[in-house]
Amino acid sequence: MHKVEDLKIWNKSIELTKAVYLLVSDLPNDEKYGLSFQIKRCSVSIPSNIAEGAGRNSNKEFKHFLSIANGSTYELQTQLILLTELNLITKEKVQPVIEKCIEIQKMNYTFQQKL
Repeated sequence: MHKVEDLKIWNKSIELTKAVYLLVSDLPNDEKYGLSFQIKRCSVSIPSNIAEGAGRNSNKEFKHFLSIANGSTYELQTQLILLTELNLITKEKVQPVIEKCIEIQKMNYTFQQKL
């Protein structure tokens, strides 16, 4: 078992989730239950799956949950791109959050290789 608070990838994913919540707060109200809801759910899934994996009994189980978290980062990245494609928010606002996603994807891959 791993202490989740000590995991850099978990801490980075918490930062990502906070950035996502701030970003979607700028979206129009009619997106409250649409894309913004899905984006928030997806972002919360990342640290949640890392935490669940850290609490499992084996590295094999942990890798499985890291894999799910990684899928959520790619899903989130796609949804963030959609925000700009739909002209709901500017690329300049979204790009730093996408960069956080990419950083976590790289960290996740490296971490899985080390387990």
